[in-house]
Amino acid sequence: MKIIITLIILLMFSLANASGHLSKKDKEATTKCTGIYYANSMITQDKLELNKIVHSFAAKKFLSDYLIKEGVNEDALNKELNKSVDALYGKPYDSEATTKCDEYIFKLIPESKEEIDKIIRSGVY
Repeated sequence: MKIIITLIILLMFSLANASGHLSKKDKEATTKCTGIYYANSMITQDKLELNKIVHSFAAKKFLSDYLIKEGVNEDALNKELNKSVDALYGKPYDSEATTKCDEYIFKLIPESKEEIDKIIRSGVY
């Protein structure tokens, strides 16, 4: 009987966490970083090294997919990303903000660095 109760409790706990583990603050920060990567990906190659542009494309793709899986509405996400691009478009690459985003995302999402690198190697961004 104790085993059945324990299994039911574990099942309920796992279902409660299935909707996503990101807090509202983490979702907002991740969305902000996604916007930074998106804006970086639009910087032309004459102003930014290709490897940084490709990294930004891959990170934007990974994070967009991740946020949608975490329950963020795709239309709302796209609106926020467009706001970021509007605010950052035409401005120079912000190495400090990008590095902070890399550090934050790699710490927040397990295996994110490896997944972004995998997207880069695949050539599908």
